[in-house]
Amino acid sequence: MRQPLDLDTEHHRSPDLRAALASLADQGETERGAVFTRPEVVACLLDLAGYTVDQPLHTWRILEPSFGAGDFLLAAVERLLTSFAAFGGLPSAALQLREAVRAVEVHPASFAATREALHWRLVTWGASRRDAGALCDSWLLRDDFLLAQLTGRFDVVVGNPPYVRQERIAGPLLAEYRRRYATIYDRADLYVPFFERGLQLLRDGGRLAFICANRWLKNKYGGPLRGMIARDFHLSHYIDMAGTDAFQSEVIAYPAITVIRRGEGSVTRLARRPDVTTELSELTRLLSAPGPVLDERVEEVEHAVRGSEPWLLDAADQLRVIRRLERDFPEVEEADCKVGIGVATGADRVFIGDHAALPVEDSRKLPLLMARDLQDGAIVWGGKGIVNPFEADGSLASLDRYPAFGAYIREHADVLCKRHVARKSPSWYRTIDRVYAELTGTPKLLIPDIKGEPMVVFDEGKFYPHHNLYYVTSSTWDMTALATVLRSSIAVLFVSTYCVKMAGGFLRFQAQYLRRIRVPRWEAVPEAQRAALIAAAPTDRAAIDHAAFAAYGLTAAEARTAQRAASAALVQGRASVDPALTPASTLAIS
Repeated sequence: MRQPLDLDTEHHRSPDLRAALASLADQGETERGAVFTRPEVVACLLDLAGYTVDQPLHTWRILEPSFGAGDFLLAAVERLLTSFAAFGGLPSAALQLREAVRAVEVHPASFAATREALHWRLVTWGASRRDAGALCDSWLLRDDFLLAQLTGRFDVVVGNPPYVRQERIAGPLLAEYRRRYATIYDRADLYVPFFERGLQLLRDGGRLAFICANRWLKNKYGGPLRGMIARDFHLSHYIDMAGTDAFQSEVIAYPAITVIRRGEGSVTRLARRPDVTTELSELTRLLSAPGPVLDERVEEVEHAVRGSEPWLLDAADQLRVIRRLERDFPEVEEADCKVGIGVATGADRVFIGDHAALPVEDSRKLPLLMARDLQDGAIVWGGKGIVNPFEADGSLASLDRYPAFGAYIREHADVLCKRHVARKSPSWYRTIDRVYAELTGTPKLLIPDIKGEPMVVFDEGKFYPHHNLYYVTSSTWDMTALATVLRSSIAVLFVSTYCVKMAGGFLRFQAQYLRRIRVPRWEAVPEAQRAALIAAAPTDRAAIDHAAFAAYGLTAAEARTAQRAASAALVQGRASVDPALTPASTLAIS
């Protein structure tokens, strides 16, 4: 028989909310974001959370917020029973464990199957069928964790929260989530409020241990959650699980194990991409060990969490270089540079076409550069142009003043009026982004978004960039010299540290990450270093790095770190470490 939702809370919910929740409960594994965890990973999370059999677990409270097939729940109960016996507990006293476990699941079939498995395990342990049933009823709740009524605090919250995007959540349910959880910001996935509520339910000193996608660590939408953790919690452990077999099925997301404790702390222990079958158990022991860990597989980073800022959990030596450069140099936009993005139109097939053939006045079109026009570090223009609906002052060009433009726009009125930007604005024929015609004639550096390595191309002032191109201009910097800096391992170090990588490890050279790059002020760069930056060929990585490292005053150790980090981050055209920067070198580059 289908297990109903928790009746104590269900009658408090509106019909729309109940219907949305029922729809979520009936979805398949993919739709509801269910991903099942390998037992080695489950053991790691329980160990890092301190939920081990040498502890009096019968006096603890553990919460599993989305138990699914019972990967975490059954393993935790196994530990609980072993610990209970070690501390003198008998199966006949099973009901003493009523408060030891809480586990929530919204999916009826998963709930029923796991309850049956749990009941069988309790009976085989020696509990009576009646007591086993009573424990299952006390421990298990079929409901939505984000809405369920849960009392008291917990020593451990552990699990694998669901991977669900907002657009797959029914409107009434999403609205209720937003009302309850401040961390649902921008395009936050459903696992973000799972973190928020799980953390809220921890007692002082309690630990939350989750494995889930790592995007929130750096993405914009993770800011409120990172801020919440910085205020009242401490990131104690982090394991990068990208590329590992952490789950029982293949997933696209880059997963990570994150352990967060309620209370203060400054040091985070890190590990990266362990082999799950041969290495994870030993690595977990090292991560949990008291005192210093003398094993290169475990790193310690201080103050990795800084308010709502992205978490920098890269290698400790990389973080030291980043922090030193952030201390000594301004961000790129503070050094008289500007970072921007090209134009998005909302209707490329109307606004973009062959430049020569666009049937509008010459003053109403501009030569447009696409990402595909950047080839081997040079511009190979494909001949595209964009219709510009804006005058220099930002007003829309009159359809009557420019007859050819007006006729062309009216011909495509149906398409243009259906766009979201047209529905929310009376300016129905505007592009999504304003076109600044003067940018066409401005010298600028052009950078495509998703790349395996940085591509920085100089446009002397002939083209307008499309929306998948970012641009950098400067009122003081020599653009050739600035291009050298942005091609360097230092720039890659910043971007790879702050960005969320795409599938395949490709970097995102977006404005938000380009703005993180620190650069010297042009007036502070000596003449000899200026000349070296200008002279470095766009494809000569050794010359690029040598000139850039000198401009920044990197030590040999810092230079090696930057090159190693860049080489590891690049998907194609792997950078090679300059022989002059071998460990035997101890001289600063100047």
